[in-house]
Amino acid sequence: MKTEKAERQDEKGTEGSRGAGPGRTGRRAREAVVRGIPVSAGIAIGPIYDTTDVPAEAPRRNIAPGEVEAERQRLAEAVALSRKQLGKLKNRLGVLPEEAQEELAPLLDAYVLMLGNSRLLRGARKRIEQELTAAETAVQDEAEAIAAAILAARDDDRAGLRRRADEVREIARRLTRNLTATPFRSLKEVPAGSILVAEELTPADAALLDPSRIAGVATEEGGADGHTAIMLRALGIPAVLGAQGLTESAARGDMAVLDGSAGTIVLRPGEKALAEGREALAAFARERARLGKLRRLPAVTTDGEEVELQANLEIPAELPLIQQSGAQGIGLLRTEFLFMNREDLPDEEAQVGAYAQVLEAMGGAPVTIRVLDWGGEKDMQALAEGIEPVHAGPNPALGLRGIRLLLKRPELLEAQFAAILRVAERGPVRILLPLVTTPEEVKQTREIYERVARRLRRRGVALPDKLPEIGAMIETPGAALAADAIALEADFFAIGTNDLAMYTLAVDRGEAEVAHLYDPLHPAVLRLVQFATEAALRLRMPVSVCGEMAGNPRLVPLLLGLGIRCLSMNASAIPRVKQAVRALDIADCARFARRVMEQSDPARIHELVLGFAEGAPEKA
Repeated sequence: MKTEKAERQDEKGTEGSRGAGPGRTGRRAREAVVRGIPVSAGIAIGPIYDTTDVPAEAPRRNIAPGEVEAERQRLAEAVALSRKQLGKLKNRLGVLPEEAQEELAPLLDAYVLMLGNSRLLRGARKRIEQELTAAETAVQDEAEAIAAAILAARDDDRAGLRRRADEVREIARRLTRNLTATPFRSLKEVPAGSILVAEELTPADAALLDPSRIAGVATEEGGADGHTAIMLRALGIPAVLGAQGLTESAARGDMAVLDGSAGTIVLRPGEKALAEGREALAAFARERARLGKLRRLPAVTTDGEEVELQANLEIPAELPLIQQSGAQGIGLLRTEFLFMNREDLPDEEAQVGAYAQVLEAMGGAPVTIRVLDWGGEKDMQALAEGIEPVHAGPNPALGLRGIRLLLKRPELLEAQFAAILRVAERGPVRILLPLVTTPEEVKQTREIYERVARRLRRRGVALPDKLPEIGAMIETPGAALAADAIALEADFFAIGTNDLAMYTLAVDRGEAEVAHLYDPLHPAVLRLVQFATEAALRLRMPVSVCGEMAGNPRLVPLLLGLGIRCLSMNASAIPRVKQAVRALDIADCARFARRVMEQSDPARIHELVLGFAEGAPEKA
């Protein structure tokens, strides 16, 4: 039986899409628009260059007991070859822009780590020995088992889960290709100025793209949050992913207009569409130049109120993007990256090195480090082996996670505190505690913190006279409602609106059947944000918002009207949020917030927010 992909290829072949001359007729000679997911902003106009990735044919195969050692050896050879290939790929990064190098190199390092004594390879070897399967079957089965476990986790960061699953699958694909001697796709022959079209583009493929030659990229598969999308944005290549039906409609040599902001590809554009594309290209260049000027301008409202715009950091590879965005610091440094894709826990020295790198890169701008946020919904191999507590259950998001887990396992907390304190004199730094629900949790944590500081001073480690502040994440209804009491123990608040909305509405937005109920503008969520903000302001304590609400320019007037003056978001969102801030008047925002908070209908709140955003004046 042919696969859907093979059937599409046969259909394309019978219609003569490849190599067809300019005189061809039929539906493919007409203008067509294909829509997908906007991934990397920009306009590309050029001829299509389609490329296919020949799949590695690896049918399931069992082996005899006497073949186990031979299969283990085959796997070892495939691992060695894969490591060599990744080494060459990393050497190739030297020709790419500096920011792209910073984005891609850590991912390749993660791939190399997975080719060590990783869970994937240990599991594959065990399957060869115990299930008597061939090496390629063992690799594929183990990779899918790991990916399924990752994707089944209950984590608000669904994009992060998908990226981790894709990493495992990508290494499995590379191993399978080497086990079956299937050649890799070559992108060397793509003509300059072309729009690359493919069913799918892997991160390794993206690393081979030359942004000076590739005008744009469009694929049938993929999404906005994967590593491929991150790389295309780092390379600055306009891109649309997830454009289903694209490869059936496009033919090599067809002219196309790709809009990476709107998520559209116009195939065989007529004179009107081509003219519109050229105008959009010029407009995008003007807009990019205008937003670029905002980098050095302050985020100040029209009436002189300063707003601090900071960036969230998930992995160090994002540092160049943060520096280019004009961020005034890092409002949320997620430390989970230190524990990912490794078999052992990062020791104090490894953490010192990681935190020092971030502080030095930020050049004196403040950095807020959130200690490990891990629990039943996050799969971290280093923690799962010998340290994982018994917390599996039907609702792991409601179990032992966040600061609850760290207080149960104080050795994890002590190592992080020690590392953070040791770099505290290299730049302004604060510490953030995840999933706080009671004042007692902050109090217990502070006792551990001060004990670690005393121990370091006895060792002769130089620490600042005033230790870095400790803040609480407000991300549950309980924390928001107890904010008055928690504020007496914490030094600052960071409101995590993603989890706050999830816990308040009992909705996992990763679940398709209830995702439509996830709404950060639900009046219950907004009242909790207001309650926590007012509790902090009464004590003149700093409070920020670091969820997705912070990065949405349309929601900025509401947050400012509620009293928020610090927003932390993805680096790419900062220029447009700054643009929104500079067009606002605080008095107008306060009146608008009061009107919103009087509402009980979410639909009406959405109408008000949209109406205010459309009516707000612009200011560069």
